[in-house]
Formats: sequence, structure tokens, C-alpha cells
Amino acid sequence: MSESVIQRRAEIQGLATAILLPSASLFSGPIGLHVGDVGPLTSVVGIGLFQRAVLTLQRGGIRQLIVLVGPEEEQLKQALGNGPRVTIPVRWMPIREFPLDDPRTWESLAAEVRGFALVASVSSVFSRGLIEQLRHDVQDGEAIVVAQTVQGPSAGSTLRSVRLKVRSNRLTAFAPVHFDDSAPRAAELVVLPAGLMSAASQIPTQNGRVPIRQWLERAAVDGRVRVVATEEKRGSWYQDVRTPADAQMAEKKLFSSLKGESEGFVDRYFNRRLSRWFTRLFLLVGLSPNSITILATLVGLVSAAGFGMGTYAAGVFAALLFQLAAVIDCCDGEVARLTFTESPFGAWLDIAMDNIVHMAIFAGIAAGLYTTHVGQPHAWMMLALGAAAVLGNGLSFLLVEKAQKIKSVSGWRTPANAAWSDFMLKNIASRDFSVALLLFTLFGKLDWFLWFAAAGSLAFAGIMLWVIRPSAVSSPRP
Repeated sequence: MSESVIQRRAEIQGLATAILLPSASLFSGPIGLHVGDVGPLTSVVGIGLFQRAVLTLQRGGIRQLIVLVGPEEEQLKQALGNGPRVTIPVRWMPIREFPLDDPRTWESLAAEVRGFALVASVSSVFSRGLIEQLRHDVQDGEAIVVAQTVQGPSAGSTLRSVRLKVRSNRLTAFAPVHFDDSAPRAAELVVLPAGLMSAASQIPTQNGRVPIRQWLERAAVDGRVRVVATEEKRGSWYQDVRTPADAQMAEKKLFSSLKGESEGFVDRYFNRRLSRWFTRLFLLVGLSPNSITILATLVGLVSAAGFGMGTYAAGVFAALLFQLAAVIDCCDGEVARLTFTESPFGAWLDIAMDNIVHMAIFAGIAAGLYTTHVGQPHAWMMLALGAAAVLGNGLSFLLVEKAQKIKSVSGWRTPANAAWSDFMLKNIASRDFSVALLLFTLFGKLDWFLWFAAAGSLAFAGIMLWVIRPSAVSSPRP
């Protein structure tokens, strides 16, 4: 293979550079003014638009960031330094030295871009999934325009966005202002090949305007501009933030996007709906995700002590407390994802504390049932069932940790093992049993629950052992 072919493949291998414009719109509005009623420091769920954009790009796989910044440079630097750690290099280029309407600015940027650059104004909130999709969808020599999803006649500032004429997922032209309301709207986020930016001097530009629209119009004539539509259900969503109402809509989308890896029916349709209220409170008071994990653990342990008292009233109160602990337990992950403070230790702490609470609950129920049956011939059976449930839960915890390690380090031996593991973790290893526990408590059948807990935890441990054993045996030693 020739050296030129190798170099060509290296240049189109991916999208790794992003260019942010905090003081300008890509398609409309003069340079140097904010895009609307809000600015790059406007807070959405406790984090400014600029900082949230940088961290989302970092999480989405961007490895180099260039900021064409106006007079707010020092404020943006300070905001970026006060939040979660930014690990990618950030280069600051003042627009007074690198005017956005000067082709030489874009030619110099093209020289630093290998393949493609994502260009965005700081007037929106978007998902990590959208960035990952764009990185996956880049094709040699083609630009990408992101089309927003508009629902209903009152879609906020999206109605003021530039409309697109699209045919077979290709941009044919930018539409006039008064055009079909059902036409897709351009997001303030595009992907440009370096070659398009390096040829900026060959395309006429308007003074005081970012020239991206002219470039895309020229490329659209040749069919070299694809349109990628956002899709909230697939996690590739985008929300303009130009007004306070837009900021509220962005917060709703952020909360709607929250979902853990292993969620059951109750988590999805009950716990998550309540946890968002607690999450807003925890964000307001500044609790860290790990602090929320400890709080949920303490509530769960108090619940276990309530079960240990053995009375009906104490059991009902304990079951309600355990349901509250399950709701609060959703909040640590929500706060971590919203504030970009996820960590491997936090994920491990969450799982470990969950299992400690579960084992304490089983032990508390067993102790409470024993005290109410003491003196009867089979009272010892309650303690035996509690011990079996605790043992099964402990083994399950160790085996789940082993399964996650196999998945992340060495991989599963067969697709069947991987499918079984995903099924077990997503459909069985959940908090759904908290509602079942409440029902058994209300009907005075905690002994039945203990039978199910003992059998279920031991069966889960047995199945997980069967699933991971082939991969565990065949995986190489570290």
C-alpha cells in the first residue's frame, strides 16, 4: 500500500477536533453578540452552557478543543477551571486576532484539523450520544448538518432557527424564512471536513458573519452535505437554549435522558419519577454523588432495623423507608451524570452499599420473624432462611462484579454468555423487589417473602456462576 493512501486514511479516520464559538451563531446573527437572551455562562442544571458543552464533547470522544472567544474569555476560563476536570487540551483563540469572517482564520484552523472538525456555537445543550453518532457517521469529504426535532407548534426558539431543504438525507438548500413549518431546522452544530475550511478563501463571505452557511450551500450543490436528524429516543438529542424557557426545556431533556444500566420496571416508571425531585434538591444543596449513596444506605439500614422489631406497624414503616431508600439510591447516579462527576469508585460504592442494605434487610426480616415465632418448633427456620438469603446476596454481588470485570477487561467467551449476563443484570439485578416487599408486608406475609428471597438469591448466584464460569476459566491472568 502506498504512503499516500495510508496518509489519506489517517486523515479521514475520525472526528477528534471541536471548535466552539461562544460569541456567535453559525447561521444567523452578528459576531460578538450572544445568540439570544442567554449567554455561554447561563446555568442549566447547575452547569453553564459553555462548561456543559466542553464536558459533553469530552465524554463524546473529542480529543482537541479550539475556542474562538470574545471578551468573555477570562470568565469562561474561570468557569471551566472551577468545575469537573477537563482532560482534553483547550486552545483559546481571541476573535480580535482571528476574526470569524476572515478566511485566513479558517485556513489556519484547517491546518490543525486532521480529517474533520465539529463546529458549534454555545447556545444549546446536546447529548453525548449525538456526538458519538456524528463521530461514527463521518465520511470522506462530506459535511454534516444536524437537524433538530421539533414537536408541536410552540417549540420555543427552535421556530427561529434556519430551515433546511432535504432530499434523501442530503441538504439541497437553506430555505427562506417563511417556509414549510414541518421542514427540519438546522442545529447550531455542524461537522466540516478540513478541506472545506482550507478552501474558505475561494468562497465569498459577508463581513461580520460566520461564513459556514455559504460553505455548506456551495457543498450542497455537489451533494456533499448530509443531514443527521436528532432522535431523543435513541439518546441523540439536541436543545437550543436562547431563552429562559429553552433552558427549562433543556433541563427536562437532561432529566429525561437519565437512566441506569440495570433498571427494572419499578425504577423506570416509579422510582425515577420521584427521584428527580430529590435530585433537584440534592443539586441545590450541593451534595456529591457519594454522599447521596451514603444517605440512601443509612435510610436502608434504619429500614432493616425496623424490620428487626418484628411488629406489623414497624414492618410497614420499614417497608416504606426501604422504598424511600430505593428512590434516593437513583439520585446518586443522576447527580453524577448531570454534573459529569461519575467515577469507577462511585459506581462500585453504589453497588456495594446496595448489597449491604439488601443483606441487612434480609437479616432484619429474619430477626423480626424469629422474635415473633420464638418458642415455636420451627422458629429456627426463619434464621436459616435469612442466612440463606444473605449468603445468596453476597455471592451474587461477587459474581456480578466478576461479570462486569470480564465484560470490560477480557470479553465474553461466546455471544451466548454475553447475552445471558446482560439479561440477568438488566432484568433481575434491580430494585424492583422493594415494591414486592411492601406488598408482602402489608398482607402480613414476610415469611413468604423470606422464602422467595432465599430461593431467588441463591438461584441468581447459581445462574451467574454458570454464565461466567467458561469466560472466567478461559480469560488470561492479568
